[in-house]
Amino acid sequence: MQLDLGGRHALVGGGSQGIGRAAALELAQLGADVTLIGRDQDRLKQAVQALQAAHPGRHHALIADYADRAALARIVGDWLAEHPAQILINNTGGPPPGAIEHATEAQFLETFGQHLLCNQLLTGLVLPGMRAAGYGRIVNVISTSVKEPIKGLGVSNSIRGAVASWAKTLATELGPEGITVNNVLPGFTRTARLDGLIAGKIKSSQSDEGAVTAGMLSAVPMGRFADAAEVAAAIAFLASPAASYITGVSIAVDGGRTLAL
Repeated sequence: MQLDLGGRHALVGGGSQGIGRAAALELAQLGADVTLIGRDQDRLKQAVQALQAAHPGRHHALIADYADRAALARIVGDWLAEHPAQILINNTGGPPPGAIEHATEAQFLETFGQHLLCNQLLTGLVLPGMRAAGYGRIVNVISTSVKEPIKGLGVSNSIRGAVASWAKTLATELGPEGITVNNVLPGFTRTARLDGLIAGKIKSSQSDEGAVTAGMLSAVPMGRFADAAEVAAAIAFLASPAASYITGVSIAVDGGRTLAL
């Protein structure tokens, strides 16, 4: 199986922690040079050091905030002008939980901007480099909510579905050029995001952590939370040459929790 990413450059959003950092490590171990995007300078520095330890290469970090698309476009655009990328991992944190009936217009607009619009922006910036190299992989980290809405995540459910439809459309348009576009749908994964969701459930249900965790795991056939590295392995495979004929799909990495086919 051809998994070697030597000579490839990957741009990874949300790369300072969680699934983004784990994906960056997997890509580096396959030989890619990796550029991380994030807001926390210290975490980014630590992540780059981890990449160098995993597989020495030309690994870098860009400090940028997805809430400021103009700055994001300038920072990433300037970098890619000198260092074209052939792999894009669209990944950023989800919005706060809450019932959809109480969601505000501002919450919808902010989430739409930081997810779909930033994905669109970054895709436009990387496509010239992909076309020039004759190699392109776009992987979007979304959520299993694109198949089954998750209770208490009203805004996230809505915007994640929009991103999935965007990705399917893009896959159809770019398919003739051999550029693939796919989605990875993490289930309950041990990240800061999961810790926040658990804390929210504890507060709203007046239950303790053990009860909340047991309730969440009761819906997972494998009976455990995922490690971020397990999600990252799927991302790295889709970014590899071995996945050249896979495009326009959404792959759940959720221990069997999603019941939809």
